[in-house]
Amino acid sequence: MTVETTPLAAPESAVPETAAPEVPEPAASGTPDLDPEAGLATAEYAIATIAAAGFAGLLILVLQSDTVRGMLESIISSALTV
Repeated sequence: MTVETTPLAAPESAVPETAAPEVPEPAASGTPDLDPEAGLATAEYAIATIAAAGFAGLLILVLQSDTVRGMLESIISSALTV
């Protein structure tokens, strides 16, 4: 028994492997459409960095107070005498 096979034609919408990547068309105003969320991650990192710097500054002020310094010295001295 012999089975005949016929090759299938490639669909017309097939893209050859050497096709150039598609470039987005400019908007009607002549400027390309920009992603409205572009750069948001960078802004979030900047806000988090500023918040961390503010928290570090507040922590330094608290640790420099005489009350906290006395508490830390007593904790350290009791730990060293054990």
